[in-house]
Amino acid sequence: MKKILALIGFLSICSTGYTQSLQSPDEFLGYELGARFTRHHKVVEYFRHVAESSTKVKLQQYGETYEHRPLIIAVVASEENMARLDEIKQNNLKRSGLMDGPPSGDKTAIVWLSYNIHGNEASSIEAAMKTIHALVTEERAKAWLENTVVIIDPCVNPDGRDRYANFYNQYGDKYFNPNGDAIEHHEPWPGGRPNHYLFDLNRDWAWQTQVESASRAEVYHQWMPHVHVDFHEQYVNNPYYFAPAAEPFHEVITPWQREFQTIIGKNHTKYFDANNWLYFTKQHFDLLYPSYGDTYPTYNGAIGMTYEQAGHGYAGLGIITEYGDTLTLKDRLLHHFTTGISTVEITSMHADKVVNEFEKYFEQNEKNPSSKYKTYVIKADNNIDKIRALTRFLDKQHITYGTTNQRRALNGFSYRSNQMTSVSMGGQDLVISAYQPKSRLLTALFEPVVKLSDTLTYDITAWSLPYAYGLDAYALTDKVDISGEYEAQKPQAGKSPDHVYAYILNYKSLQDAKFLAAVLQEGINARVTHKPLQIEGENFSRGSIVITRRTNESFGSSFDQIIGELANKYDRNIVAVSTGFAQNGVDLGSGDVARVNMPKVAVLAGEQTSSLNFGEIWHFFERQLEYPVTNIGTTYFDNVDLSDYDVLIVPNGYYSLFSETTLAKVNTWIRRGGKVIAIGNALNSFKDKNGFGLKEYASDKEKKEDEHKPTLEEQLRNYADQERDQLSNSIFGAIFKIYLDNTHPLAYGYDKAYFTLKSGSQNLAFLSEGGNVGVIKGEAEPISGFAGYRATKKLQNSLVFGVENIGSGQIVYMVDNPLFRGFWENGKLLFANAVFMVGN
Repeated sequence: MKKILALIGFLSICSTGYTQSLQSPDEFLGYELGARFTRHHKVVEYFRHVAESSTKVKLQQYGETYEHRPLIIAVVASEENMARLDEIKQNNLKRSGLMDGPPSGDKTAIVWLSYNIHGNEASSIEAAMKTIHALVTEERAKAWLENTVVIIDPCVNPDGRDRYANFYNQYGDKYFNPNGDAIEHHEPWPGGRPNHYLFDLNRDWAWQTQVESASRAEVYHQWMPHVHVDFHEQYVNNPYYFAPAAEPFHEVITPWQREFQTIIGKNHTKYFDANNWLYFTKQHFDLLYPSYGDTYPTYNGAIGMTYEQAGHGYAGLGIITEYGDTLTLKDRLLHHFTTGISTVEITSMHADKVVNEFEKYFEQNEKNPSSKYKTYVIKADNNIDKIRALTRFLDKQHITYGTTNQRRALNGFSYRSNQMTSVSMGGQDLVISAYQPKSRLLTALFEPVVKLSDTLTYDITAWSLPYAYGLDAYALTDKVDISGEYEAQKPQAGKSPDHVYAYILNYKSLQDAKFLAAVLQEGINARVTHKPLQIEGENFSRGSIVITRRTNESFGSSFDQIIGELANKYDRNIVAVSTGFAQNGVDLGSGDVARVNMPKVAVLAGEQTSSLNFGEIWHFFERQLEYPVTNIGTTYFDNVDLSDYDVLIVPNGYYSLFSETTLAKVNTWIRRGGKVIAIGNALNSFKDKNGFGLKEYASDKEKKEDEHKPTLEEQLRNYADQERDQLSNSIFGAIFKIYLDNTHPLAYGYDKAYFTLKSGSQNLAFLSEGGNVGVIKGEAEPISGFAGYRATKKLQNSLVFGVENIGSGQIVYMVDNPLFRGFWENGKLLFANAVFMVGN
């Protein structure tokens, strides 16, 4: 298999000597650290000052945020190691298998410290300045830097950080008010936690949907650190959390990775005990979900850890805790400074062991993968756009893949049927072997069912990529040799007739929806066929896009050129036909080939909406679909003239906005041809309300049957067992198989089965009038992930995706979020269908 070469070299400032006197953060900023929240640009200026003043520091800008703030890292090393940084990097990449050749005997450890991924967890960026100054100036750090390189990312989320700092600096009193009732302790929506598009970047390490995550991952893979720390803050009355982590640990995590977490944690206790600082370990923060700042590095061979300081955005510069004392920003940054320095110290003390175990981690991956499944096969007869999307993701992860000449049938687990079956491989199938450096990451991302040592976990428990991408995939227990490089099939454009009557595109993927969106924005009239048809020997399924020359005469001779350019831009195989007469099915002039209007889309934003779901929608339109939307604030929604819009999207949220008067206004607008798309808890605003057919229970009998009366055993349950008993009502991001009516426009481009990611137990009755497009039939059991037995019982025979016709308009109900965290790729076409297809 082809090895991936790492990019070597620095992009920006590197010092060659002392150019001026190095100042402390206090001296440089003009105030004591912790007395204010330092804006991001001042932190960058301080790091630049340190790099210009010390031969031990090099600064690199590795990217830029959506709001055009720089993303930087500082590399700190002894002068001797600074002179040989490229050699250190290359040796480490050879140890990880990402660069060819044997490493030298060098045993330099690499520690990466990441600060402020949540913008309003604001103490860590201040600690970063204190940490880099100490590493450069303190005597004790000289010995550490002889065998350890330290990489500091002072702010992973500059946009969120400045959103919080600007808020506090605007509303904070001259002398901070520690009373939690003061406005300085209450951020307005959406808060500083997320980035520009309101994504939680600490859930995006693996998926890399955001520019910050993708840029960081690229430079991360140039170093592949041995130890990684992600600095956070938790709620005010929780003191400080550090490693070792809580169960469940993912089963691919090695004994050494567990052991060194404990070694590091014990080193921290030395300092915390001496200062009588409170802390806890082994609780709440587990190592399972692969897209955290602790787990993603762990699955990439590092000792990955989260450190959590009490504070959060609520704490401001100082807050009175439940014990009556005042927790200040100065306290918080000092604690983070202490654990950061302690991490460097203990890693230096064990540098040889840390490096040796890191090399062993990747050797074992290549020679003897620990996972049950040794090969993953993606069948070539699947939607090629989905496979291309997957290979782009694999390339970001430096996971290699290819094709095989092996043709004998093997037994494998079918993700679609959720059972073992015989698999025959073809030359165009995508084959991913577990015998490669990134084997454990591959296992964590692809395993059909995550093994849970403890169901009390911090996040979702299922994410397997074949389900997320909607692929016909198989997990094999046998090793399959890769014999060639994989190349995605290129669409074969047919011969264009002398006279083009129409252009037709089979509609199967988000790329097809992007093409449609671009066509509509050009002002071209497009249609959708609601019935299958065959024309000039080509078969077209429901949902196919038809663009006739008729009704587009205004474009004249440029019509064909525009279609061709858009087809090339989006890599679409557009079929040109010379007639509208169908050999089978409806003709192109039929009423069943209906016009697709260019909808004017509004999205509800602000207080009461989930900032995360709003951000997913906003990012989807702007960065993926490339289609304009208008974001409307909840505070003035009642004053908006809805007749200016065709579609209103109501994100997941908890709404008091929808009073009887507002609902009547919305209902009237729908009846006149409007369309609402409601997601998640937003459905509660329409459930059991006048004018809408959405019900929680179809009958009083069903409601009574669903009522749970506690048994005697449950009533006498021990207090200590109550938290776990509550799990029976919970679903932590589990995958369920549902059934789609793919004759309905909402499900165009899909098979009859769809895998949905459920993060809640909301249950709704089937619509008595309308389209029950996606449903759970009969018993509800997750095919992957944890779901409590009471929660699954409630979900049997329930609605997941539905469309209700109201007058001339529609309301689309989406119980589950098809855009979840931007990585659930297979849901994006469903959402696009709700915008473009439903209602035509």
